[in-house]
Amino acid sequence: MLIFITGGARSGKSRYAQQLALDRSASPVYVATARIWDAEFKQRVDRHQQDRDHRWTLLEEEKWLSRLPLAGKVVVIDCVTLWITNFFSDLKYDIDACLAACEQEVKGLLQQEGQFIFISNEIGMGLHADTESGRKFTDLQGWINQSLAAKADEVIFMVSGLPLKVK
Repeated sequence: MLIFITGGARSGKSRYAQQLALDRSASPVYVATARIWDAEFKQRVDRHQQDRDHRWTLLEEEKWLSRLPLAGKVVVIDCVTLWITNFFSDLKYDIDACLAACEQEVKGLLQQEGQFIFISNEIGMGLHADTESGRKFTDLQGWINQSLAAKADEVIFMVSGLPLKVK
């Protein structure tokens, strides 16, 4: 099962996903995809971690989601945007290579037959990037979001803390 939750920054995506996972499991798994690149971002991650208590198992994985042993578990993957960024950077902004890698990882992950809750930032609702790499990333994120939404059993769009069921 795949649930896809998208919305703007600070729209309540993570809080909603975590509650959804706790409603489905007494011991959900949280997969963090972030790379810590500076002190301010580390503080954000620390605040995020404080939202989860002893019931959670934390796994940190920047890219290779399909390698994690997650069969039969309820899993929150937070977040797709950072996950894609890791591929985008490591693959030197090659959109085709990034798309292929992300699709392969999702395919492998879903073969484990767990309940996967993907969190992603909705793209294209703000300013257009003023660099080529920024525009490429916008394209990449849009395509990955569309792919996840198409595969999803449920799609939720978060607006100001309110979940709107789209699919």
